[in-house]
Amino acid sequence: MKNDIKDIDRLIKETLTQEEAKFYDELDEQSLLEMIGGLFKTRNSWIIIIMNIVNVIAFGLLVYCIIQFLSTDTTNELIKWSVAGFTCMSFVIMLKLFSWMQMDKNALLREIKRLELQISSLAGKVT
Repeated sequence: MKNDIKDIDRLIKETLTQEEAKFYDELDEQSLLEMIGGLFKTRNSWIIIIMNIVNVIAFGLLVYCIIQFLSTDTTNELIKWSVAGFTCMSFVIMLKLFSWMQMDKNALLREIKRLELQISSLAGKVT
């Protein structure tokens, strides 16, 4: 299967100009760290930066809530700190999910661009 993909990629690159081939190479799969870095290169990178700051604050509050939860003896205080900790943990989880969805969206856009380039390459071959 991998050989078929490499053969298809080679055939596509042969039909492309140098600029198109360079663009096609840039659309290759990224590692996890490249995907995370790609979050900060988008038009809405300011939102990602703010979300990461809020995420760090929420995680710090979560650690504080855990420490307070473990050091208290009364039931009411245990309930208060556990609810606060659960809320902080929910914030952290939601912000991480949003980041993962943005990385997935960027990967899908990259694949759509690859398909568009392949279609235009094939259309140029036909005509």
